[in-house]
Order: sequence, then C-alpha cells, then structure tokens
Amino acid sequence: MRAEALEPGFAEALEAWAARLGLARDGEADFALQLGGDGLQLLQLGLDSPGPVRVDFVEGAAAHRRKFGGGSGQMIAKAVGVASGIRPSVLDATAGLGRDAFVLASLGCEMTLIERQPLIAALLEDGLARGSHDLETAAIVARMRLLQGNAIELMRQWQGEAPQVVYLDPMFPHRDKSALVKKEMRLFRPLVGDDQDAPALLEAALALASHRVVVKRPRKAPIIEGAKPSYALEGKSSRYDIYPKKKLGS
Repeated sequence: MRAEALEPGFAEALEAWAARLGLARDGEADFALQLGGDGLQLLQLGLDSPGPVRVDFVEGAAAHRRKFGGGSGQMIAKAVGVASGIRPSVLDATAGLGRDAFVLASLGCEMTLIERQPLIAALLEDGLARGSHDLETAAIVARMRLLQGNAIELMRQWQGEAPQVVYLDPMFPHRDKSALVKKEMRLFRPLVGDDQDAPALLEAALALASHRVVVKRPRKAPIIEGAKPSYALEGKSSRYDIYPKKKLGS
C-alpha cells in the first residue's frame, strides 16, 4: 500500500494521511490511497483494477437514494424500527462505506458508526468531512459519529447511554452481481476478508442494544450462529434478521 497525491496541491494533506496510517509514499504496491479534487480514494493497482472507491454522500448513488429511495418505507427503515414519531438511535457496528448509516441518518436517526479497517475508516472520515460542507447533506452528516476500532471490543467497553438499535452487516461471500458491489468487494476482500467473528459480533450487539439488533444478510445466507432471530424482513437480494429485546417507543 502506498499513498499518492493526484495533484501537487494535495501533497501536504496526503502526507498527513500517510503519516497517520503508516503508508509509504513510493515503492511497489498492490493498492494506493490517493488524494485529489474528489477526495480520498482507494485504488487497486494493476491492469485488472476495478477502479477507485471513495465515499461520496453528496452526489452519485447516495444522493439518488436520499432523494428517490423510498424514505421511511425502505426495508432497512422498517427493520431498525423507524415509524411515525420514532427515530431510534442506531449503532452501525460494521459501517463499511457508510451507505446504510447515511440512509438512516437522512431519515432522522442519530447514528454511531464503527469501522475496524483503518483505510476504509479513512475513506469514511473523508466522505463525512466533505458531506459536512454541503448544504444538502450537512444536517444529515451531523447525525453520524464515526469510531475507528474493533466493534466487539468497543461494544463490550461501551460508555454512556446504549444505542436503542445495533445494526450489523458482516462481510459475507456476496453473490450480488451489481457492478458497484463487485467492484467494492474485489477491493475490500484482500484488506478485510470475511467476518469470521460474526457470532461474537452478534453476542456483543445483543448485550449492548437496549431495544433490538438487526443483522443484514444475503437473502439465502444462513443466520449467524448463536441466538435465533424472532423474525426477518426479506427483499430481492437481502434479508434483515431481527432480534427484538424491547418495544421501540416504550
């Protein structure tokens, strides 16, 4: 992994990221963390590169979903318990690029995000910073707080008021054929791998959440080993396994 400034004007800011993440500025590498006018991005180097991945809450897919995605009628909203007068506080313990967290924040949920992979957390931090400077997304991003670290440890050592809902989307051998997901999975798998600790993640989530735990899975994937969900909401490609502890709004 190496760090690259795409334009000379970004060299100083890139140096700060490189120092913080312990990245070299040159030499042979399979991946590059790049900084340019569109923000921070991660690129797999080589002829078969799927292209750069960045976090963008202002334009592209996130903006389209915010404007036309179905609002509180979306399955993820129903899964976490968004309803009339109810906007639960949610801990997204497997934040990734923050897409699901952004959807829930756009609906009014106060979000805490945990991402364990430092490079992905850096992309997310950069995307949140850029989103905070845009008039349309600033109020949404203000409801998103990012923590970088091991979610199991952070949940076990949680200080302060517990989140009402803990949301988990563990890495799984995805079969999703969409170009975007394929591109991101090709990039992330060498860095992150599958979540072999999903049962421990679920156990910690159930111990912390005050009202419910929601686990997103590929539609035909098995449930996570451990406690059994009370029910599930199923879509075309995904399923939300729901572990209720207490009625929201009570």
